[in-house]
Amino acid sequence: MRKSFLPLVSACVILIAIVTFVACTNVPDSGRKQFNLLSPGKEAALGFSEFEKIKKQRPISRDPQYNAMLQRVGARLSKVMPVPNAEWEFLVFEDDSPNAFALPGGKVGVHTGIFKITGNEAGLASVVGHEVAHVVARHSGERVSQGVVSAVAVAGASELIGRKTDSRGAQVAGTTALGGIAMLQNRAFSRQQELEADQLGALYMARAGYDPRESVELWKRFAAYKDQAGQGGGPAILSTHPVDEVRIRALEQFMPRALQEYRR
Repeated sequence: MRKSFLPLVSACVILIAIVTFVACTNVPDSGRKQFNLLSPGKEAALGFSEFEKIKKQRPISRDPQYNAMLQRVGARLSKVMPVPNAEWEFLVFEDDSPNAFALPGGKVGVHTGIFKITGNEAGLASVVGHEVAHVVARHSGERVSQGVVSAVAVAGASELIGRKTDSRGAQVAGTTALGGIAMLQNRAFSRQQELEADQLGALYMARAGYDPRESVELWKRFAAYKDQAGQGGGPAILSTHPVDEVRIRALEQFMPRALQEYRR
């Protein structure tokens, strides 16, 4: 076998192994088939390590009102969210940006700036539910795996282009184009993950006794905030997040299912 065929053959072997793995994994409460090259234990270990770094790098808020609200929300949501290897920790960080995050293993950080948008405790539950839903669905590991597949596919296609043409310029141009396509596909995939996290988050807040309709109101407030701040407006195809109108409409369509699990 000629050496020029080896990278392509190797790429095919890896892709076959990944496709086999796809059939064995499903997202909890969604049922969507996925593949993930990282184990839940490995993801949790990475989450624990990263959260310790963040706590050393960012100032932790001592605001009693913010902290009390987050602990109430965390206590209720942690009972209904299926996170393997969870060691729950909910912290408020001094940061004016309206943001929050969750890491594998049950580590959750909320910025002080998010409270100007959440509006109430159910709004905060919407934010936390959404972020932890990313962890439940193992989106971070899935994105890593997707990146591996994209890299292997581009490398294999580049090798094939190289064997079809003697022009180095044509090979570079072809590889660049393939890389651009892979980037757009990955961003589209990220937008789908965001919509999935919206829906799972609504389910979990409903199971925890929060009205899931507040998640729709939260994203409406976020949209108003971004309009006022002059944020957004770029091409939707280049964004890792769906436009506000799309996510609000998708949540409204999903709401009947979430309300079925809402217990006051």
